[in-house]
Amino acid sequence: MARISIYDSTLRDGAQAQGISYSVEDKLKIVERLDALGVSYIEAGNPGSNPKDLEFFARAANLQLDHARIIAFGATRKVGIRVPEDAGLQSLLKAGTSAIAIFGKSWDYQVLEILRTTLDENLHMISDTVRYLKQHGKEVVFDAEHFFDGYKDNAEYALKSLAAAAEAGADSLALCDTNGGSFPDEIFEITRIVCAQFPDTTVGIHCHNDSEMAVANSIRAVQAGATQVQGTINGLGERCGNANLCSIIPNLQLKLGLECIPAAAMRNLTSVARSVSEIANLPLNEKAPYVGGHAFAHKGGMHIDAVVKNPISYEHINPELVGNSRRVLMSEVAGRSTLLARINAIDPNLTKDSPETRKIIDKLKELEHEGYQFEAAESSFDLVVRKMLGRYTPFFELVEFKVITNEPAVNDVNSSVIIKVRVGDQEVLTVAEGDGPVNALDKAVRKALERLYPAIGEIRLTDYKVRVLDSDKASAAKVRVLIESSDGLDNWTTIGVSTDIINASWQALVDAMDVKLLRDQERH
Repeated sequence: MARISIYDSTLRDGAQAQGISYSVEDKLKIVERLDALGVSYIEAGNPGSNPKDLEFFARAANLQLDHARIIAFGATRKVGIRVPEDAGLQSLLKAGTSAIAIFGKSWDYQVLEILRTTLDENLHMISDTVRYLKQHGKEVVFDAEHFFDGYKDNAEYALKSLAAAAEAGADSLALCDTNGGSFPDEIFEITRIVCAQFPDTTVGIHCHNDSEMAVANSIRAVQAGATQVQGTINGLGERCGNANLCSIIPNLQLKLGLECIPAAAMRNLTSVARSVSEIANLPLNEKAPYVGGHAFAHKGGMHIDAVVKNPISYEHINPELVGNSRRVLMSEVAGRSTLLARINAIDPNLTKDSPETRKIIDKLKELEHEGYQFEAAESSFDLVVRKMLGRYTPFFELVEFKVITNEPAVNDVNSSVIIKVRVGDQEVLTVAEGDGPVNALDKAVRKALERLYPAIGEIRLTDYKVRVLDSDKASAAKVRVLIESSDGLDNWTTIGVSTDIINASWQALVDAMDVKLLRDQERH
């Protein structure tokens, strides 16, 4: 297999995405995950831009990495400044990394109108900088900023900028589609020309996604001869993002037979995508190819029947290759055989023609008409089945609760809940405060039940979603609440629907606790 080096910029270019602010600890965690994935380079930030990056590089120097090399990122020397006197370059050297990425202008328009200098001075800035870093024993990646726009505007000068870096000793030349507006055929042809002109230097590709073509453009560059691909996990990045390595890596390795990461590490891809999303405090795109929760999810009855017979009928790869899994969704269009498989997990004696099965399917259709969506909350669907089959004994019953909300909040507390629940013959009354009525309700029911059911203390709510189902009714609209829970061993999602958001939240909270208690009961 031909070798393609994967150059990750999640910590640098990805950090420029709106809404992302990594702490030093966040960066160190992501480095560990990227190294476990087997990427070749981790571009970790600009040590001259802020104290946080300086601290990161100081701590990263002590990391023991198995696969990746940490790269510090910066610019060529400034106009009219000698390299030893350039503060940015001195910060790059102080970062202590063995490899450094330098970006420089390759578009004559940028040189003349943005840098406001001469074309010759820009070439000297590139060559002076690269030569200086090579004299200090560094591996140097030259990022030719706006290269494709520059080539289309003035091909001769764009190639001169690459030559200035290569002749000064640059180890690789990364061609940047900085504005993200190029098409795959342009990327292929221009990259092919560059690879032919610089046969002894590694050529890389760095694409942005402003035209939704970053992944396709990166792959076409590789097909044209590029052997280094820059991108980010989940496509994080400024504006519309960068090329998504979670799609590029499996496309190159599983589809084109090009080695990007160790074969065994490919199974880490989905977990890395999810952990980076979690650390960045952003929701993962569940429709993302390969790593998204919907990537191998099947809902239509005919599709499900075909996948059960042979997965290749509706799956382009085995999801396990990238650490993902097949999901068969519970819905009114899933088909009886699919629903029966879920029902049989609770009662194996039922058949698709059993009266109970028909009643459950009718109930499912009725509930989905009301706004329930069990494909995202299969645990609540299991509880519906148990209740209809008489295989459910409630662990507790609500007598009543009262919610009091006051504004302004005091110390992040603006709600209190008084709740009374019944467990067997015993009634428990308790009070709790919280940041909003749902948080107060969650705290109150836990406080009421944990003495009798200590396992409830293990439940952590990991996500809370609300969707308005009939917005035309304004404040009287029906809402759907999805609560994702975890106890460290399992994750599960439960649902509630009501015109009252607190009531919908209560339904989902009760189901979440029931699922936990049922699973523990069945384990023992």
